[in-house]
Order: sequence, then structure tokens, then C-alpha cells
Amino acid sequence: MELREFIEYYREAFGAGAQLPLLFGYSDTPVADTAKIGGCFFKGLQAAREGTPVSLSAEVIGCGGGKLYTGFSDMPERVPNFVSLTEKYKRTPEMVADYVKSLEMPRATQRYLNFVKADQAESLAGFEGVMFYATPDMLAGLCGWAFYDSNEADAVVARFGSGCSTVVSMAVVENARGGHRCFLGLFDPSVRPWVGKDELSFTVPMSRFTVMLTTMRESFLFGSHAWERVKSRM
Repeated sequence: MELREFIEYYREAFGAGAQLPLLFGYSDTPVADTAKIGGCFFKGLQAAREGTPVSLSAEVIGCGGGKLYTGFSDMPERVPNFVSLTEKYKRTPEMVADYVKSLEMPRATQRYLNFVKADQAESLAGFEGVMFYATPDMLAGLCGWAFYDSNEADAVVARFGSGCSTVVSMAVVENARGGHRCFLGLFDPSVRPWVGKDELSFTVPMSRFTVMLTTMRESFLFGSHAWERVKSRM
């Protein structure tokens, strides 16, 4: 399925006013001239949501964790203590260090990580994943679509992590291994001020998204009485 066809189907399934997802992937040249973002880089993604691409890099991202989870740096020495003792997100610094190690996030081999609204891209080529900002009703549709052709117990997962790790790190690693897992995210209190109070993220690695596209039209998203009732209030 081509990107334009997906957008057409997506708007039919979720409503003409449904917010289009962001595509993200690496490149050696930026697709936009993005100013440095202090703190959480999700505050800068609002521009991408509105149709202006965003190009992140080690120079643009002002947060050490953001640089880590996008693959632009190794783990800063202060991260385990900060996440555990200051933010109190894990009981011990050692737990933080072990968890970050378990993610197996590779270092980026290209200088920029671009976020582009789906209708601003030419194709899906070169992207690592697709990120949806989703309300509970949208999540019902997205999760149901992911479950439609899969009986895997981990078809959709929610893992501990910062917003950038649950969106970028996990999708990049999953895509590299040709995996099937989709990720719920934006549970981290630190990222919550930069997203809607009724929004979470639903991120699909490109390895999975290309498969899901082949079954989208067959699923309950089209012609299902139950889904039509939900869509009518979205």
C-alpha cells in the first residue's frame, strides 16, 4: 500500500478530522532547520504535528536523556542517579543502568532524526516507525488493528521509559530485528506536559507497519457496527 492510500484509508477509518501520525527516521541531511530545544524535545514536535518537519540532532536536543534515547550519545554518567534519586522513577540507580542496557539501543549512524507528518512525506521509505498521538477511542482502533492479524502475546506492549525511549528507542530496535511489537508510550510524567491530557502514543516499527497495511481494509475498522459507534463520537 502506498502512503497516500494509507492516508485515505486512515481518514475513512478514524474520521476526516483524525490527526495524521508522524513518520520518523534518520538521515545524513536535515529535512528542516530546527532550533535547539531546551529540555524535553517533545515540546518541539508540535511543529511536526502541525505540518512543519522537525530535524533532531545531538546539537538540537538539549536533554541528555533525549540524546541517549535517539542514539546520539552514550548514557550520561548522571542519568541513573537522576532518574532514580531525583525523578524517583526507579528504586535504585542500578535498576536504571540495567534497564537502559537492556534496551540495546544502537548509536545512530546518521546525524539527524527527522519527524514528518504523514501527508508531508513522499513515501514510507527510509523511516523507522510511525507514531500516533492517540486518545482512548483511537487507541481502541489502533490496538484492535494490531491484534487483527496477530495472536502474539506481545503484539502491543507498554514498557517503562521516557517518552523518547518508548517512541524512538524501542521502535528503532524492533525495526532493526524485523519485529512485530507495537508500543504504547508517553506515560512518563516528565513528557506529559508536552502532550494532550487525553493523549498517549502508539508507535509501530516500520517492519510491522508494512504488514499491518496489508490487512487494514479487512479489519473491523471498515464496515463494523461496533467501530462505527465509537468513530461517531471521536
